[in-house]
Amino acid sequence: MNFYQQLVKQKLKTITPEELAAYSRDYGLPITVSQAKKILHLARTNDLNVFDPQERKKWVRELAKITSPEIAKKANELFLQFVQKK
Repeated sequence: MNFYQQLVKQKLKTITPEELAAYSRDYGLPITVSQAKKILHLARTNDLNVFDPQERKKWVRELAKITSPEIAKKANELFLQFVQKK
């Protein structure tokens, strides 16, 4: 597991729903605190590796169920930009 993967996993363990909702607005992906709670529950109870393309597809599908297909697509694009910059 590389540094970025460790950083993302650690942040998912410690971020609050309120923080996640605030970050989402900063990046043009507005979600509610209720949605953030569901997303964090999903992230914390499933060991999905969002750095793996196949597993990320599963994550994006679940994210679309919680939020919307548009937000899930934008989140995936943002994540891909992050991964490419490392």
